[in-house]
Amino acid sequence: MSEQLALRGGERTVPEGFIKPWPEVTEADRKAVLEVFDTPRITEQQRIQSEGLAREWAEYMGVKHCIPVNSGTAALHLCVAGLGIGPGDEVIVPAFTFWATAAAVLHHNAIPVFVDIDPRTHCIDPALIEAAITERTKALMPVHIHGMPADMDPILAIARTHGLGVIEDVAQAHGARYKGRVCGSMGDAAGYSTQASKTLSSGCQGGLFTTNDDEAHHRAALLQYFGERVVPGREREEQEYNAHGLGWMYRGDMFSQAFVRSQLRRLDANNALRVRNCQFLTEHLAEIPGIETPLTPDECEPVYYNYVVGFDPAALALDVSPRTLREKVQEALKAEGVPVGQWQRRSVPAQDVFQKRVGYGSGCPWRCRDVATVYDIDDYPRANAFVDSHCYVFDVNPPNGLELMGLYVEAFRKVMGGLGQVLA
Repeated sequence: MSEQLALRGGERTVPEGFIKPWPEVTEADRKAVLEVFDTPRITEQQRIQSEGLAREWAEYMGVKHCIPVNSGTAALHLCVAGLGIGPGDEVIVPAFTFWATAAAVLHHNAIPVFVDIDPRTHCIDPALIEAAITERTKALMPVHIHGMPADMDPILAIARTHGLGVIEDVAQAHGARYKGRVCGSMGDAAGYSTQASKTLSSGCQGGLFTTNDDEAHHRAALLQYFGERVVPGREREEQEYNAHGLGWMYRGDMFSQAFVRSQLRRLDANNALRVRNCQFLTEHLAEIPGIETPLTPDECEPVYYNYVVGFDPAALALDVSPRTLREKVQEALKAEGVPVGQWQRRSVPAQDVFQKRVGYGSGCPWRCRDVATVYDIDDYPRANAFVDSHCYVFDVNPPNGLELMGLYVEAFRKVMGGLGQVLA
C-alpha cells in the first residue's frame, strides 16, 4: 500500500523553511553595495559601477564590448538595433521562450518569425530554420533556454549561407558552454538578464549587452541613453543634449551593478553547484517510470537555470493526457513541499499580441509594412507539447545542496508511487 500523500493529509516530505532562497547574499555582496555609499560624490558611482561591470563581464566573456542596461529585454533590444535591423525586417526566434525575446524585435518595429523547438533540448531546432527564411529575414535569435546551450554550429552555418546576423539570448545561461565556447561569445551580439532569479543575479533588475562589432556597439550605445553618447555620471560636463537618433532610457543602476559584480566572482562556483544538484536529480528521477529528465547533448555544458521535468502517461499505461498528469502531480508535489510549477503557460506565438497582432496601437509593425505574417498555433506542435507535459523544479540553486535534492527525489518517488491518490 502506498504511503499517504501530504495532499491527502500525510506528512510533507520537505519541511517548512528548509529551502534557502536565491540569490545567496554574502558579506562580500553587502560590502560591495555599501561601498557605493562611501564615495563622497555618490553620483560618481554611476560611472564606476557601469564601467567596472562592463569591463569585468567583457573579460569573462572574452569579447570586446559590453554595455550594462536595466533589463535583459533592453539588452536584446540593443542587439536588434546594433545589427541595424529596422521596420518590417524579420528576425527568427524560437516558439518557446520568454516573450521578451520576441518583444525586443517588436520594440524596433521589426517582425518576429517563429520556429519550433528541438524536443531534446527545448531550444530552437536548426533543421527548421531555413524553411522560415524570406527576403525580409535579417537575423536569427537562438535562445539558450533553461541554461541549455542551443545547437550553435548549424545555426551559425545557416546565418553565413544567407548573410544573416546572429543574436544570442543568454538571459538564462550565464557561463553555459557549447563545444567549449561560452554562450554569448559565438554570435554577432548577445543579451543577458541579471534579473533577481537569474544565475547571475542583481537581486532586482538588470541586463548586459555584448558584441565584438564596433558598429553594433556604437548603435547600441546610442539606443541606451536617449540617442546620445554620455559617460554615466558626467552628464553635466559632457552631454550635448543632441539626440543622434531615437533612443530609450536603458541604463542600469549603480547598486544592482555593484551587486552583480560581487556575484560574478562566484558565478562559476555557483554554476558548478547547480550542475551537481541537477545531475543528482537526473540520476535518481530517471529511475522513476513516467518521469522524463533533461537530456544533455555531449557538446553542451548547461548551467540549469531551472530543472525541467516531463510527464509521460503512456509509460504508465494511464488513460490521461500529459497535461492532466502534469497538473495533478504538480499539485501533489507542492503539498509535499517541492517548489514546482509552470513558467510559460503557452507558446509565444499563441499569446494575444501575436494572435491579435496588436503590437503598437495601429497594428504595427505588421500593418505599417503591409506584412501578412500568420501565427498559426498548430505550426509549433513541439512547443505546445512541451508546455502541456513539462514543469519546473525550482530552488536547485546554492546554497541548497544534495540534502534538499534527496528530499525532492523522495517526494517524487512518494507521489509517483501514489498515483491512485493523485488521480482520485
